[in-house]
Amino acid sequence: MTNYLDFEKPLAEIEGKAAELRAMARQNEEMDVEAEAAALDTKAADMLTQLYSDLTPWRKCQVARHADRPHCKDYIEALFTEYTPLAGDRNFADDHAVMGGLARLDGKPVVVIGHEKGNDTKSRIERNFGMARPEGYRKAIRLMDMAHRFGLPVVTLVDTPGAYPGKGAEERGQSEAIARSTQKCLQLGVPLVSVIIGEGGSGGAVAFATADRVAMLEHSVYSVISPEGCASILWKDAEKMREAAEALRLTAQELHQLGVCDRIIDEPLGGAHRHKAETIKSVGQAIQSMLAELDGKSPDKLTQMRRQKYLDLGKKGLAA
Repeated sequence: MTNYLDFEKPLAEIEGKAAELRAMARQNEEMDVEAEAAALDTKAADMLTQLYSDLTPWRKCQVARHADRPHCKDYIEALFTEYTPLAGDRNFADDHAVMGGLARLDGKPVVVIGHEKGNDTKSRIERNFGMARPEGYRKAIRLMDMAHRFGLPVVTLVDTPGAYPGKGAEERGQSEAIARSTQKCLQLGVPLVSVIIGEGGSGGAVAFATADRVAMLEHSVYSVISPEGCASILWKDAEKMREAAEALRLTAQELHQLGVCDRIIDEPLGGAHRHKAETIKSVGQAIQSMLAELDGKSPDKLTQMRRQKYLDLGKKGLAA
């Protein structure tokens, strides 16, 4: 069953009517409704094209957060073989909001790390809705250290509203853990590629996405703060999130112009949540392409290029 977003309600009505007609025909074989249902299908397809042809930044936020979008676990299961999860930060605990381990991509060994939001109430609570605690970032650092030691490329899949802001997380050094993870990304002597598959929220995303190559799905978002948080700070009114989304320049298209994002991965019409397998395949192809671009470069060359990439970011932004 399709979960419709607010702006998709007219589409829901049309697709619902077509489904209702076909359900009635199945109960009464004498009814011939296919022509009418097909006309509704055509109307729905045209409306879907129209809705997604020019999404506002706020609507892109809604699509990026859609509960049915493929999550980190889906990508790992579909794209990687021999995945061996590694748990714990060897200091406090294992954070289920961050999953990662050793795997093979197209037969080649890699380390994969990502935020996992969960796909039902139980798993979302277990995964803390993709909001990592300090131990999650320290687990990621441990995995990146291992990748550096054994010369394995690192793939990160980013999908988080932001790092968890709870009291316990702050007591255990949340900001320090995020900073250390970001620092580790910059120091790695192996290729590091990142894909924003949904939300890239604040430092919680930067800690995984300070990479040689950063790709974003077409309807994903990446920003220093959520539109609601930004609106609460600037206007003392979270309902002004639409204006905040416009001002933040958080869409893949705007960030590609600014040089924050290196490539945009097209999503099927209607978003990744409507065609998961197709989206996952496109992400896999993009990851392999980005790793191929970095293949054969020495550790010193990689760290030098990565450092320069982030030092140069503001220059393109000012020019834009």
